[in-house]
Amino acid sequence: MRDRRPATEAEAAALASGIRLRIIRLTYAEALTNKEIAHRLGRDPATTLHHVRKLVDTGFLAPQPVRRGNRGAKEIPYLSTGKSWDLSGEGSEALAEAMLEAYLAEVAELDRGELDQSRLVIRVTTDERREFEQRLADLLDEFRDRSTPEGDEQFAVYVATYPSR
Repeated sequence: MRDRRPATEAEAAALASGIRLRIIRLTYAEALTNKEIAHRLGRDPATTLHHVRKLVDTGFLAPQPVRRGNRGAKEIPYLSTGKSWDLSGEGSEALAEAMLEAYLAEVAELDRGELDQSRLVIRVTTDERREFEQRLADLLDEFRDRSTPEGDEQFAVYVATYPSR
């Protein structure tokens, strides 16, 4: 499993927003302008720009070379740096809530049948639970490392483990 460093206070604050997490995902493989991001999120461009700037300031988005829009205006596309995957958000309640918020918003936009989900209750020892979580983390890291912008298919994964009471 990849060693993840704790997020700084500024990084944690930037990630503690479902909208910002969605922007990071949207710009993972395709550079998008603020206007394009706002359109995809169904948001006002001025509001989206606030989030984009915060992500740029904290290193989660990188501006790409300026391009000309349809009417000749200069546009700046942004691309995710992938930095969020290398940070630990452990213990951050705000980040946990933002991740769930982003997931629920993304799932709500799907057509019926596009979501493949499973639930499972497992009863194991504490060591076996640690092993399960480690192997799952290793699998996610492995496929994250394989991921390329040229890949045929892009999909998202949301994983949660919690006590079953």
